[in-house]
Amino acid sequence: MESLPILHKINVLIHVVAGTVALLTGLMALLVSKRKQIHKDIGRVFLLFLGVAIVTALFGVFIFSRNTFLLVITVLSGYLGYSGYRALQTKSNKPVLGDIITAVAALLSVLYFVYYFKSVGMIWNPVIIYSTVGYLVLVISYDFIRYLIPAAAYANLWLYEHILKMVSAFSGLLSAFSGTVFPQYHPYSQFLPSVLGGWVAIGFMISVYRKSRLKTVTK
Repeated sequence: MESLPILHKINVLIHVVAGTVALLTGLMALLVSKRKQIHKDIGRVFLLFLGVAIVTALFGVFIFSRNTFLLVITVLSGYLGYSGYRALQTKSNKPVLGDIITAVAALLSVLYFVYYFKSVGMIWNPVIIYSTVGYLVLVISYDFIRYLIPAAAYANLWLYEHILKMVSAFSGLLSAFSGTVFPQYHPYSQFLPSVLGGWVAIGFMISVYRKSRLKTVTK
């Protein structure tokens, strides 16, 4: 038991370093050209360190009993990063068992989170709780519904899905960072990065749509 504080400090250090690197590489991925190989390479680094940040956050919640709110932020960012990468990797809405298991696991995790908060009372701002949980449930619901979309139609959707999910994963991580570093500005430091990320994602998707329309017209 005496070693737990030391292990917790090590876990926190790894979490902070991984989260910082994920934020920096995520920002770089947003800024560089999406058509260049460097975007893909930086994106992989972002996902790698996002994964480390997620694992260490889960250790903090389940092993060291720290900040249970991190659970839903962690699940949200982690699932969005995974699903956004899978959209790029497969470019298809064909059901894959691993993707279904991941979605169900994420959904069960967030249901546990809701149950936990109902049992101990609303110790966090309801706006943050309901918006975060609601967005995750919405994304997971879409990921099941998309299996019903005709393959030909989905061929034009996967890129928009990739953009929205990856930007949301980055903004979710940024929300966790700003909410932790600037607690005196709650709830704004918790949800404003996600709002900003939503507008950035919309901007990228509009740009992609316009470029695709221009190519169609010039053909």
